[in-house]
Amino acid sequence: MNSKLTLRLDEDLIQSAKSYSAKTGKSVSKIVADYFALIDKKLSGGQREISPLTRSLMGSLKKGKVSEEDYKKYLEEKYL
Repeated sequence: MNSKLTLRLDEDLIQSAKSYSAKTGKSVSKIVADYFALIDKKLSGGQREISPLTRSLMGSLKKGKVSEEDYKKYLEEKYL
């Protein structure tokens, strides 16, 4: 349920918010709501949002652990 909230802000800040709103295509209400949601998430210890690229790479390195000895052997074969 959406409710109305009145904010009293400096006129320059209001103009800045409106300009940012026009540039991003988001309403000032949406910008403020997103900001408070971000604050709430940080205060509650929530995790950051994962980008689609990062999400697509998750799990790609779970094939097994490489021992330090195997890694050294690989580097010796590659560079010597």
